[in-house]
Amino acid sequence: MHNLAAKSMIHSADLFARIYHDQSAVDLNYPTVAQVTICVVSALIIGFLIGLVYMFTHRKVGYTQSYVLTMPMLSALVSTVIIMMCLLTSGAGMTAAISLTGAFSLVRFRSAPGDPRDISYIFFAMAMGVVCGLGFVGYAALFFVILSAVLILLQVTDFAAPAVQEMTLKITIPENLNYNGLFDKVMEKYTTTWKLRRVKTTDFGTLFDLVYSVRVKADADQKKFIDDIRALNGNLNVTLVLYRYDDQIYDVRQK
Repeated sequence: MHNLAAKSMIHSADLFARIYHDQSAVDLNYPTVAQVTICVVSALIIGFLIGLVYMFTHRKVGYTQSYVLTMPMLSALVSTVIIMMCLLTSGAGMTAAISLTGAFSLVRFRSAPGDPRDISYIFFAMAMGVVCGLGFVGYAALFFVILSAVLILLQVTDFAAPAVQEMTLKITIPENLNYNGLFDKVMEKYTTTWKLRRVKTTDFGTLFDLVYSVRVKADADQKKFIDDIRALNGNLNVTLVLYRYDDQIYDVRQK
């Protein structure tokens, strides 16, 4: 029994002994403390760099400090989990797969209205943590450079930007104004499609709130769009919201 344990120790699949070289060999020694430290610190540094890329690509729309700080911590934590799992078993390949599944399941995503790209950055940080945890620090650096360059390029070139913007338009009109067809000409000029979503009375029935879902043309002047509507609704309130079908901002009690 002792011989079997010793033999398993000798032939264990250790991926850490040669961090920057081919790691396909199966007869390697367990990693030293220095090697483990290199992997974790590398994951931390790459996660920090991912945070910088996130800040650059979101500089116009804004971001939160807590989200940026999550990148390096998550990358380092995932790297630590992968390292420990690989140390506990000889099947490094199977361990990596199981650890990857477990690491990704630890994160619970909440998308309260936000950018779907935020989730991709979380997976980016986790993937780099997995690669560093397996000892492929050189490959992790290479993957980071490639993916970061692609993300920055897509942001700078505004790739896949739609020709129209989906928005919600709220128009306030007096109760004695017939709104049927009143704004059609303005809508045709500045939007590609529009649809009346809700009609609501306010101020004890003296005013009406009309809520439209609209697709504003990319080259449309939004100020002129609003000014033309104000000329028809008696210069009452006009609100153009950059979210699609966002009704909650008009009625707090519905939240």
